Amino acid sequence: MRSPSRSEDSRRRTGAILLVFALLLALCLVPATAVALRFTNSHRADAPRWEFAPSMPHRRSYTASARIGDSIYVAAGMVGNTGRPLDLFERFDPLRDSWTSLPSLPKAFSAAAGAALGGRMYVVGGNSLETSGRQVFVYDMRRRGWSVRAPLPAPRTNLALVAHRGKLYAIGGLDPVKPTKTVFVYNPATNSWSKAAPLPEALHALAAVSFRGEIWALGGRTTTDLNGVSRRVWIYNPSRNRWRAGPRMPEPMETLGAAVVGDRIHAVLESVYLIYDARTGRWTRGPSLQVPRHALAAYDVGGDLYAIGGCIVPQLEDSPIVESISTRS
Repeated sequence: MRSPSRSEDSRRRTGAILLVFALLLALCLVPATAVALRFTNSHRADAPRWEFAPSMPHRRSYTASARIGDSIYVAAGMVGNTGRPLDLFERFDPLRDSWTSLPSLPKAFSAAAGAALGGRMYVVGGNSLETSGRQVFVYDMRRRGWSVRAPLPAPRTNLALVAHRGKLYAIGGLDPVKPTKTVFVYNPATNSWSKAAPLPEALHALAAVSFRGEIWALGGRTTTDLNGVSRRVWIYNPSRNRWRAGPRMPEPMETLGAAVVGDRIHAVLESVYLIYDARTGRWTRGPSLQVPRHALAAYDVGGDLYAIGGCIVPQLEDSPIVESISTRS
C-alpha cells in the first residue's frame, strides 16, 4: 500500500480542521443544554445576584484564559457566528474595573485551553488553518512577550488545562475530530510532556480545576454530536495516578466555566449555576446569569466570581459581556 503524499496529508489535515470549525460553530449555534433554558432558581430575594461588570473589548467564545494575581487574562477564541479564529490577548483588572490589550498571540486559533503556572500564562492546543493543534505558547508577564514551548504529543482542541503542583495537565479534548481520554503532563523544568493515567471515558468540552490536592474534571461531551452531555465528575489523584468517580452534578454541563473558591467549586453554564461544597459533599444551585452563555470563562478575584464572554442563548451570538457575583458567605 502506498504512503499518502504530502498533498493528501495536507488535504486530510485541512479537512479535519474544517470539521472542528464546523463542530465548534454548531456548538455555539445550539444551546448546550436544553434543560438549562428551562432552569429557574428559587433563591431568597436578599441572596447575591449576578451583576454586570465592564465588558471585554471584543466579543468572543472558546477562549483560553487564566488568573494571575488579581488579574484575569483572556487569549485567542473565535467569533462563533463566522468561525473566525482570533489572536487577541487581553487582561481584566477587576479591582480597577478595566480591560487592557496586550501583545497578540503569534497565531490566531480557537478552542485552546489556558492556565497559569509560575507567573506565566500558557495557551495549549486549539485549531485553525494555520496551526497544528499541538502548539504551546507562553506569555511572560515581565518581558511582555510570547514564546514557544514543547508541543503537545498529539493535536488537541476543546480540551481542559489545569495547573497542579508545578505541572500542567492537558485533559481530554478532540484529537482533533474525536473525543479522547488522554492526559498529557507538562513539566516546565524540562520543557517536556509525559502521559498520566487516561480519563475513564473520552471527553471534550469539559472543565478541570485543582481542588483539595487533586484534579477534578467536570462534565463535558462524550460524543461530537449534540448529544452525550455529561453530569459526571472524575477525580484524579496524582500520587496514585488514578481516576475515581466524584459527586455527579445535578445537571449535565459542557463548555462550562469553573472556578475554585475555598472549599467550593463554582460551575457556570448558560442558565445553570452549580456550587459544590466539600464540607457537605453536596451540589446546590445558584442564581442564573442575567445573560445565559456557554463557552465562557469563570474566575474568582477578591471574593467575586466573574463569568466572561461566551456564546449567548437564545440569541446564539458571541458576547463581550462580563458578569460578577459575590462568593462571600
